[in-house]
Amino acid sequence: MKTIIIQYSWLTGLIFSASLAAVQENRPMKLPQPRLETGMPLMQALQGRKSTREFSAEKLPEQVLSDLLWAAFGVNRPETGGRTAPSTSNWQDIDIYIASADGLYLFDAKNHALNMIQAKDIRALTGTQDFVGSAPINLIYVSDFTRMDSDTGAEDKKIAAAIDTGFIAQNVYLYSASMGLATVVRGSIDDEALAKAMSLKSTQWIVAAQSVGYPKK
Repeated sequence: MKTIIIQYSWLTGLIFSASLAAVQENRPMKLPQPRLETGMPLMQALQGRKSTREFSAEKLPEQVLSDLLWAAFGVNRPETGGRTAPSTSNWQDIDIYIASADGLYLFDAKNHALNMIQAKDIRALTGTQDFVGSAPINLIYVSDFTRMDSDTGAEDKKIAAAIDTGFIAQNVYLYSASMGLATVVRGSIDDEALAKAMSLKSTQWIVAAQSVGYPKK
């Protein structure tokens, strides 16, 4: 039995290392399939939904991150590309970036995978509060205006992006409540500094950020 446990631990570590190497080589890291039968009933999650600004340093397991991102804005209708949150005119303009200690990643919802953008810890730039630099992950919601109709006014684009981000952030809140995670959505960001660190284009707009992790004990 001891030999089996050791071999299993070695194999798990090998798989994780291979996945991390794939991301670092700019190859997409396929996430585990989301677990659709986990968590608590919706009404109980609503009862437990809250904002928390103190986080444990414990990292989120890959499976939890997979479930979290799918709940946030994953594809729930593969035949049509429909997502778990509504989107104005189905533009699906919101991209989710993940800032962690290991680097900055972009969530590829279609393939349910992560793409590394840079191997640099920029968590401290995702907000003006001290806790953002130590939260295990910070989700950064970025709107790509090029996916919107060209005749849409600049102000209307920002309104649509803000509304759509609200839906996604609430999904993260409900998943977090369901799984005992801590989270808080934030709008206090040095947009210019963060956009520069992320190498965003002029057509991309940072809407908000959301810290997620285990609650501090």
